[in-house]
Amino acid sequence: MPYPMTRGLSTLILTLLTILHVSSFADSLIEPGAKLETLSNDFELADGPSWDGSTLWFPDVKAEKLYRYSPKTGKFTVAVDAIGRISASFYNHGKLYLSDNGASGIAWLNGSQKNQIAGQDPEANPPAKPNDLVVDSEGGIYYTLTRPGQVVYINPNGAQHVVAEGIVTPNGITLSPDNRTLYVSAATPKEIWAYPVATPGKLGPGKILAIMDDGDAKAADGMTMDRAGNIYCAGPNDVWIWSPSGKLLDKIRTPERPINCTFGDPDMRSLYITGFGGLHRIRMTVSGLSPEPPSQASTSSSNRPSTVINHQKIKSQLNVVYTTYGDRKLLMDVFSSNDAEKPRPAVVVVHGGGWLNGDKTKFRALTLALAERGYVTAAIEYRLGGEAHFPAAIHDCNAAVRYLKANAKQLGIDPDRIGAIGGSAGGHLVGLMASGFKNPQLQGSGGYANQSSKLKAAIVMAGPLQMITGSVAERSRTHPSESNSNKWLGKTVDEAPELYRLADAFEQIDKDCPPILFMTGEFDNPSRNRPSRDRLQSLGIRTNLNIYMDGKHGCWNQLPWFTEMVDDMDTFFRETL
Repeated sequence: MPYPMTRGLSTLILTLLTILHVSSFADSLIEPGAKLETLSNDFELADGPSWDGSTLWFPDVKAEKLYRYSPKTGKFTVAVDAIGRISASFYNHGKLYLSDNGASGIAWLNGSQKNQIAGQDPEANPPAKPNDLVVDSEGGIYYTLTRPGQVVYINPNGAQHVVAEGIVTPNGITLSPDNRTLYVSAATPKEIWAYPVATPGKLGPGKILAIMDDGDAKAADGMTMDRAGNIYCAGPNDVWIWSPSGKLLDKIRTPERPINCTFGDPDMRSLYITGFGGLHRIRMTVSGLSPEPPSQASTSSSNRPSTVINHQKIKSQLNVVYTTYGDRKLLMDVFSSNDAEKPRPAVVVVHGGGWLNGDKTKFRALTLALAERGYVTAAIEYRLGGEAHFPAAIHDCNAAVRYLKANAKQLGIDPDRIGAIGGSAGGHLVGLMASGFKNPQLQGSGGYANQSSKLKAAIVMAGPLQMITGSVAERSRTHPSESNSNKWLGKTVDEAPELYRLADAFEQIDKDCPPILFMTGEFDNPSRNRPSRDRLQSLGIRTNLNIYMDGKHGCWNQLPWFTEMVDDMDTFFRETL
């Protein structure tokens, strides 16, 4: 039965419970029950690690070797021997960038060769040797020079200049998820400095965000960032974690002095910590930031469609803040065709990942392909289950729609022509956006309350719309410890049936629901949403099911299915938006 605007006392109680449910974060950022795991202690000085999507890279500075670690096999391999004194690595845009301390430069790895991007005078006094680095979303590089007390920026064309100086022994460096704040650790005084980024390579005045107050031991070292904007920094004995406002959230004690850290593993929820001799790992509740997809076309054969942004055709706005909750900023990547007429229809793109994993870059190829066809596309992030339980994610999705409508003029959008597409768990969220737009419990406090989150059309790719019944409910009961819905909602279907009903898109379908197209691979349970299609048809609402021969789950991100599916999406949206 659809939810009316009010349902008396029971609605008030459920509303209060869902508000508490969303705001109930774990007491610690460390996953409950997780312990620090030592993967190896066979290194002389393991330093700045980075994750490339499947393996972890890290240098052994003293041994002058570059290592790779595969979580899948548990094996370490020497990727490059006799590489010199590499003090840090950073993977982004399909490249592994290196802080080449020994050669006084910044390079990227081409096979087993170092290609220098920019360098410092090796004879400078004091020595100007790069320490740590971070690569921004546009391909610019910030790196620290410890002895001179400087931070240097290299633009995507290779030109460099000093952007900050007068820092006492700058060491670690990282960027906020929106790329608007640069964080630098001052090693000796153990200070964390925050610099506003006016534009890439141009910083405002810095301020001290936090200080490690753990006695005389030294020093503040390498840094990383999670998707919520929390700052991680290796200290004398622990990895320290602060919120974006400088509140100390947690500390992770290591068996030897930690040197640097980064997030990795397929779900980006493992924090890898390097140190004097060792590599360690611990599971966290909030995931790290995934690398930006490759910015240049690959020469190797692949079944993946291109994620390269053609700037001659496409205007991109990365990491746009669409709503905030306290310190937490939610981001979207907005793309539009340079030659499309204005105003134009928009499509919100919602990634999958079982409500617990994934990020806004995962559907980059799809987002670009629709933008090339004349849509303004907005690939959004939303709070995953490790960070906040349902209904946080649907609050974020609906806030994104309201943001687009409120800012339609600036973005070149027709606010009455906004659709959405999602795959897997993202498909469920899009279905819930479509059917539950009148339910106030699904709207949240994400701003622009004067705007409606109603969609004009929606596409659901292999996402379950039923929650209180069907396969999701069955798995909640039969595999309670493995069920993603149990982890996302925080309870089983029998413990919280009304919460599952609130998350059920099928239950909220009524005559005001927009058209919904269902898309799925031949081997991806095409009958999954038959009840929803039957109900839509009974109400006279346009719906259909497109099945793709030989396709499996996720075929929308693979060739050859990708091309046909994008064509079908375009046809549907042209007829409904």
